[in-house]
Amino acid sequence: MRLRALLETDALGLRLLGGQDELDRTVRGVMTTDLRDPSRYLSGGELVLTGLAWRRTPEDSEPFVRLLAGAGVAGLAAGEAELGAIPDDLVGACARHRLPLFAVHETVAFASITEYVVRQVSGERAGDLAAVVDRHRRLMTSGPAGGGPEVVLDLLGTDLDMRAWVLSPTGRRIAGAGEPLSTGAGAALAAEHLAATRGGRRAPHRVALGGTTYSLFPVRVPGHAASPGGQTGELRERALSDWLLAVEADAGEWGAPRLDLLQGVTQLIAVERDRRDAARTVRRRLAQEILELVQSGAPPAEIAARLRVAAPVLLPGRGAAPHWQIVVARVDWDGEGGEGESGAVAQSLLEEILVDPVAAGLESGDRIAVAHSGGEAIALVPMPAPDPTEEGAGAGGLQADVLLAAVRDPLTAGLADDGRLTLGVSAPVQSAEGLRGALEEARHARRVAAARPGRVCAAGHHELASHVLLLPFVPDDVRRAFTARLLDPLRDYDRRHRAELVPTLEAFLDCDGSWTRCAARLHLHVNTLRYRVGRIEQLTGRDLSRLEDKLDFFLALRMS
Repeated sequence: MRLRALLETDALGLRLLGGQDELDRTVRGVMTTDLRDPSRYLSGGELVLTGLAWRRTPEDSEPFVRLLAGAGVAGLAAGEAELGAIPDDLVGACARHRLPLFAVHETVAFASITEYVVRQVSGERAGDLAAVVDRHRRLMTSGPAGGGPEVVLDLLGTDLDMRAWVLSPTGRRIAGAGEPLSTGAGAALAAEHLAATRGGRRAPHRVALGGTTYSLFPVRVPGHAASPGGQTGELRERALSDWLLAVEADAGEWGAPRLDLLQGVTQLIAVERDRRDAARTVRRRLAQEILELVQSGAPPAEIAARLRVAAPVLLPGRGAAPHWQIVVARVDWDGEGGEGESGAVAQSLLEEILVDPVAAGLESGDRIAVAHSGGEAIALVPMPAPDPTEEGAGAGGLQADVLLAAVRDPLTAGLADDGRLTLGVSAPVQSAEGLRGALEEARHARRVAAARPGRVCAAGHHELASHVLLLPFVPDDVRRAFTARLLDPLRDYDRRHRAELVPTLEAFLDCDGSWTRCAARLHLHVNTLRYRVGRIEQLTGRDLSRLEDKLDFFLALRMS
């Protein structure tokens, strides 16, 4: 999108203060910051939003604007909520560096601008790719004038009497015409396809399943169209990334024209795959920026600002600030292998794993933000804040074993005898302060999974038992994450309701769980004490009648 479009959108209420001749600049993203030097987080083309908290004196404007201009940002939008009118020194600095400057009215939230820009940028990328899709349709004599792969697959059914489905590497249905595949058939076909690809067999692969013959065609990602005889590393990375077209027919009985037709269909689907990946670029970038902030030890306030940007993109229409979970995945190969390439494959697999296995369609993963660093993929998963009045509200979130239940068999086939996928899941955290601990917790859980046998293994935060915390090799961040998971819901409740749940918990444990002694110490009626303990159990999902949970609370209180 162009900067000019921001002024043409009345809902944003922006005023141009300078840079009239630069309004045709292309906006490729958006960033909110109040750092004095945000250049390390800029890659060029961003609209930078700032509340001006970095400006302490008029002399601060020149170096700030110089850094933005040097980074190649598209423009600067400054909020009026903090200082009122935008200072003249900032206007002058932007004029000297030819940087377009907008004023953001105090009634306009940065999140509204961010959501608008992200949706426009994503939509324009999708529009550009739609034109490519249309050219492919016109080149294909069997292709319709629009409608994507569903229409082409429907054409195969009506004109050639062939049922067909597009499946992900884990067997999830992405597109299809007519009746869906039977339960478990998608995963079974994906497993057969991955095993055949890893074995070097030439496509299409013919598979008999439940008395029916299917022909499986790989949907090659652009740039990965090498032959099955290519290098081992290339072959195994591609096998775990490609979609497949499953046709209910025996391709061994076909002539060359029909095989060419099906190859053309896979080319069209590959364009749709490319479009889907482009639409995920914004979410991947959000995850990458937040990950870099967390790993670099950035101030929690800055991380929180980025989370506020991510929330409306990943959970649009939700009023309450979400909680977050982190999932870490890694693909390791026996022998030599490229760590960076493995990280990209782990990213693609993690995006697929985090999609509901029964969700169909190209856009079913549009709430997932996954980054990769080296050989590791890291997902930032938003969840609506739980209702503290609901029983077991503190025990929600993703579960490691559930994530892999539907994908274990096909991924095991794709990893063959030389690869492993390990995955770790953190507990939910409520704020930016908890993200670093959650990241370390997820990484530690992944190391626990890596110590187990099997090609596809996962572990969750629940498996980091209390006694693990006593081991000296466990990072401090994991200990902090454990403490925060148990006590943060209680502290938050105490702040909002002045309920004194944490002092009550301490007294209850000090009294060895004796109701009468604890009530006497706190000068409470026993029924009041029972109500407070019940509320503690509801908020944390724990049971204070169990020794294990009492021990966990005891350790958390001692380490806090």
